[in-house]
Amino acid sequence: MTAEDFKTRGNQAFSAGDFEEAIKHFSSAIELDPTNHVLYSNRSASQTSLKNFEEALKDAKKTIELKPDWPRGYSRQGAALHGLGDLVEAADAYKAGLKVDPENAGLKKALQEVEKAMDGPAGENPFANMFGPDGIAKIMSNPKSAQLLQQPGVMAMIQDIQANPQNMNMYMQDPRIMQLMMAAMGLDATVANNAQDAAEAASAAANDTAYTPPAPRERSEAPPQPKQQPKREPTPEPVDEAAKEQQEKRAASDAEKATGNTLYKQRKFAEAVEHYDKAFELDSTNIAVLTNKAAAQFEAGEYDATIKTCEDAVDRGREIRADYKIIAKAFGRIANSYMKKEDLTNAIKFFEKSLTEHRTPDILAKLKEAEKLRAVQEKEAYRDPALADAARELGNDYFKKSNWPEAVKQYTEAIKRNDADPKNYSNRAACYIKLMAFPEAEKDCDAALKLDPAFIKAYIRKAAILFAKRDYMKSIDMCNEAKEKDVEAKHTNEIDQQIMKCYAGLNEVQSGGNREETLKRAQDDPEVQRVLADPVMQSILKQMQEDPRAAQDHMKNPSVAAKIRILVNAGIIQMR
Repeated sequence: MTAEDFKTRGNQAFSAGDFEEAIKHFSSAIELDPTNHVLYSNRSASQTSLKNFEEALKDAKKTIELKPDWPRGYSRQGAALHGLGDLVEAADAYKAGLKVDPENAGLKKALQEVEKAMDGPAGENPFANMFGPDGIAKIMSNPKSAQLLQQPGVMAMIQDIQANPQNMNMYMQDPRIMQLMMAAMGLDATVANNAQDAAEAASAAANDTAYTPPAPRERSEAPPQPKQQPKREPTPEPVDEAAKEQQEKRAASDAEKATGNTLYKQRKFAEAVEHYDKAFELDSTNIAVLTNKAAAQFEAGEYDATIKTCEDAVDRGREIRADYKIIAKAFGRIANSYMKKEDLTNAIKFFEKSLTEHRTPDILAKLKEAEKLRAVQEKEAYRDPALADAARELGNDYFKKSNWPEAVKQYTEAIKRNDADPKNYSNRAACYIKLMAFPEAEKDCDAALKLDPAFIKAYIRKAAILFAKRDYMKSIDMCNEAKEKDVEAKHTNEIDQQIMKCYAGLNEVQSGGNREETLKRAQDDPEVQRVLADPVMQSILKQMQEDPRAAQDHMKNPSVAAKIRILVNAGIIQMR
């Protein structure tokens, strides 16, 4: 089976709701065609349907890697992240997709749903953000609650609550969910004994107000409770002065960066660079400041300075393990600077480095453009008409010695050195004819005629190709066209010899002794059969049979004339 067959079966299973079977088929298709982005996208959708969000996210990322300009890949990524409860990243994924396709209704709707989930008021549902990133972090920091996450089924319940907060009531009777909920709010698990208490605690935590647990209910003949020890006040955590200082530095750096951005928009690049320098002095971990500075230098035409700044950004970014997107942006700006300097080799090198860090459609398009320009540049650098003439003369010597393959090599070298001389193509066409490589010969003849429509040798060689293909009538037409172009009659003898060879070929085809063979060959020729099956041609042939002089009138119609030539060439119509 082919990858397309497995894909079709996977789609059918998906439509039937059999997602596990769909995943199997899509996986088989991927083994056969690992570069098909649609297969990863379909498997991601199947994994999402089974709430296997981690696997769905992997396939979505692979889809985007293979086809970054396809919006559905971002839709799959957003759905998987939404399922994992990472609403911020989900929103970023949908926004990235809308950059590729701003009018995509599906992405717009999904983004609205995520933003609604992020911005929805806590009063509507006290559990809406209970198991978000902050809540999960608090659970993991508590040794008792962290162990609960390892138990079978617990994580599935949490994921369902993340996706549908209203489903919390379904799981409130499970004491494990109660304990995790309290841990997510940073409360002691003993303060809530039922769903109502938990809801009140959640509302209090969401509104940042104090929560007083209800008094224990009286029970008949309750056993005496041991005297509780007075609860110790929690010791306040020490303030991380280093973190606080770093936050202050970043705030000051961002303020300078914002000023630089404003000046950049006003095209005051020198002043913008000054503020970017101040911003980096305030916080040397703020790598985005350097890429912004490089952008200002680039707009000012300071390409060497741009390259130096971006190199500093890459080095510093590597040290602090900065976001790979920032590193990719720095490499991209280096490449753009080399493009301005017309250093295409280095431009291509750094575009490729940028794509290695982060693949974007913009950089990919620029890489392709740079590669095209380098190919043209290399071609022009290799051009040398004098060396082309020398190679052609060497090819002529090999041609005279009947060394056709070596002659082809020399004529090819002549074309590389000077592709504007029709003689180079025409001579190589002559070699190809000798080697019976008619398609290549015909291409070279067409190339020669494109350069010089009056190049008689190309017409003669094309007529020879048609003759070799037993297309005698077209060969005769080509010879007649060559005669019209040969105003000085320098090639009359050569043209007439080719025409005589064509008529001799036609006579052989139409000779009575070969009639049976001719008709059999015509039956095997699809082109001849199409002409004979044409009702209009059937009527014309009947008329010509009754009145041979009618053929002259019909030959005035180019379409009919072409079909008659096919029949003459096949020996169906005999010339007398």
